[in-house]
Amino acid sequence: MISLIISGLVMFGLLFFDQISKAWAYASEISQPDFFLGFIRLNYLKGGNTGIAWGWFGDTPTAMKIIVVLTVFMIIGIGVLFFTVFRKNLPARVCLAVIEAGAIGNLIDRVCLGYVRDFVDVSRIGFGICNIADFCITFGAVALVIVILFIGKDALIPLGKYREAHEAEKTQEDGKPSEND
Repeated sequence: MISLIISGLVMFGLLFFDQISKAWAYASEISQPDFFLGFIRLNYLKGGNTGIAWGWFGDTPTAMKIIVVLTVFMIIGIGVLFFTVFRKNLPARVCLAVIEAGAIGNLIDRVCLGYVRDFVDVSRIGFGICNIADFCITFGAVALVIVILFIGKDALIPLGKYREAHEAEKTQEDGKPSEND
């Protein structure tokens, strides 16, 4: 129950922040002339992003309809994973909540406006102009891979105390006595 509350707060908090930041960027039409730290600036993309990453498929309405449908299926799939495969894995559930917030945030824009409001310019490092939802999807996915690979008792390549517990569990499954016996 605690993981459900934590994940819900993360998801709704990030979704709220995404929508508020997009509304602010749209209302202010922010356009900073200089890059902060040499790689990031706020620069509202007038007309929005009618496509997906880097504007791909923006001139193909049929492709964008397919993207919307796929996004809905992805959101449902993430919910299924949340309540089944990762039901006992808090770090994975939080990662899924972060991804879900981003997916829902961009879906809201696509369905309600017909485009996504982008305003965070990170083109100097090769990523174009994006938004908070895009960061949520990207960082959530990377963190989820790290969790699946390295963190927790079900990790594929457990680290630290998880590795020791995993090895002890595997030894017991093989029928051999563990070091603690």
